[in-house]
Amino acid sequence: MSNKEDILKKYRANIQETFDMPDLSDIRAITYPDPLVQFIKMSESVGAHVMQVKEDQDINQLVKEVYPDAVEIASNLPEVTIATRNPDTVGRASDLNGTDVGIIRGKFGVAENGCIWIPQQMKEKAVCFISENLVILLPKSQIVNNMHEAYRRLEFNDFGYGTFISGPSKTADIAQVLVMGAQAARSVTIFLMPE
Repeated sequence: MSNKEDILKKYRANIQETFDMPDLSDIRAITYPDPLVQFIKMSESVGAHVMQVKEDQDINQLVKEVYPDAVEIASNLPEVTIATRNPDTVGRASDLNGTDVGIIRGKFGVAENGCIWIPQQMKEKAVCFISENLVILLPKSQIVNNMHEAYRRLEFNDFGYGTFISGPSKTADIAQVLVMGAQAARSVTIFLMPE
């Protein structure tokens, strides 16, 4: 028997009182009159830049306007023609080091906290974290109210990995100084895509 099993056996032997699991079917989670408006507000409050894309706007041109100094752009999205690196064809994750802008697609956003569900859609998921700047294409019709709704929508593909991303990476745990890009992207721009 493993140490873990020994510990669990001791816990079970000393249980004095048991309780039924609570009924979670009637959770009244927060909802918003306009989830899209709330999503934009929350995304901007955590440091993301949000742009509503029009039907006739070119994603490639928008990326160039937002990040004019970007040289290395990584994406495997078919509509992104300015990519200089493809996370599906690099030899290893470290080949994405030095990426100025990573462009990925989000499945849905969460109005409650500005998070976006990003299932792994490329061989090297490092593009989501190693890029200096991250652009997330998100259909504006795909916004849920809260994390309860979000968890019901989670799906994994063949890669079996996904993550929620909410704004740029930041920390203030050392000397209470806010550092952007501490563990991932220094900036996040969300392109809200038309239907």
